[in-house]
Amino acid sequence: MPTRRGPSPCRCGRKPVPDPPRRSSAAEAARFPRGSADYPGRVILAIDTSVGTAVAVVENDGVVLAESSSENPLGHAEVIGSLLQDVLAAASGSSESNGETLAYVAAGMGPGPFTGLRVGIAAARAFALGRGIPVVPVASHDAVALEVFLAAALTDSDAPRFAVVTDARRREFAFTVYEGIDDDGLPVRVTDPALSPRDELDERLAALGAERRNAGAISAAMLGVVAGRAVSAGREIASTEPLYLRSPDVTLPHGPKRVTA
Repeated sequence: MPTRRGPSPCRCGRKPVPDPPRRSSAAEAARFPRGSADYPGRVILAIDTSVGTAVAVVENDGVVLAESSSENPLGHAEVIGSLLQDVLAAASGSSESNGETLAYVAAGMGPGPFTGLRVGIAAARAFALGRGIPVVPVASHDAVALEVFLAAALTDSDAPRFAVVTDARRREFAFTVYEGIDDDGLPVRVTDPALSPRDELDERLAALGAERRNAGAISAAMLGVVAGRAVSAGREIASTEPLYLRSPDVTLPHGPKRVTA
């Protein structure tokens, strides 16, 4: 049984998304997405519970005002409320916030296990409904992929085709293959998210020509950056339906049995 871990302290203050050198096409797209004059447009609350639980508030220029997370893979419902309170309080009190208000809620749509994933999506939808602001759905693996591309851009290099891999439990992994950044600064998916038995994953990735990138956590800050770039480009980059990939354990009961005399 996984060890329970408490939430990490709220990390607040002005932490910009890295600005890599402008040279290669990948670096240029990552740093300067199309329509970036007002990138990403508005302040975004980002929530993801596909792996652990992560919450962040991202400013209109990609600066992270506040973020906090818990690596506990089971305690989503127990920590989501306190994490939201922490980052919202920290962001509203930040000297960098300039009194700006939230305009969007980015929801990590998975892939992820049913029980945990629905906690974050429900929290995002409830918060957005209460504030009267839109939800921006984001595939959780996209946040990891963007982080990989930005790290490559910092070294002035291109990232080869790779697969973001997360633990789906039950001896399965969830994976999505990526190659390159588009003109809007968003990761390009080569495959849709899918499940693979653990013993077969490396063979499947080899057939796809993709390096394996294991992700033990999803950055809510990067999720917010992906959502911001999508908003700035006027694009819908993920479905509003969760990427469970596997049916829930609990099913609705059938109708009552007929009893005959």
